[in-house]
Amino acid sequence: MTQVDIKLLNKISTLLTEKKLTIATAESCTGGLVAHNLTNISGSSNYFDRGLVSYSNNSKNELLNVSKEILKEYGAVSELVAKAMAENVRKLSNVDIGISTTGIAGPTGGTKEKPVGLVYIGLSTKKGSIVKKFIFKEDRIGNKTATCNAALKLLYDYLETM
Repeated sequence: MTQVDIKLLNKISTLLTEKKLTIATAESCTGGLVAHNLTNISGSSNYFDRGLVSYSNNSKNELLNVSKEILKEYGAVSELVAKAMAENVRKLSNVDIGISTTGIAGPTGGTKEKPVGLVYIGLSTKKGSIVKKFIFKEDRIGNKTATCNAALKLLYDYLETM
């Protein structure tokens, strides 16, 4: 099982603080792990607004305004849902950056089209949104940790380029 990179978290904290940016998370498959790790850094209250765990389709619709039509047509584990989750948590929270995770942690729940370890991570800012697709090959906890690390790396890469 991989661990979360504390050096990366500290770099993210420094960049968010220096750039005076705020962030919120909308997580499904990671169950709040991204928010947990972002708030493990002292001073995170300067930039971290909130973290929503929207595990069920119903909660994605009710808490994040992800349309029932998109959920039904594409499924919760999809690029469109990850994008909507990231965009809507950013807008609803009135923050600068929204991060989302949705995927299949396993060991059950996978299909041929959507295998265990399939994850989509969304990042949304006022300038636009991106979604990255990953397929991790770990056990359940390893997939959750790998997803968290990938989300943090995506966030760090964005902060470095802006």
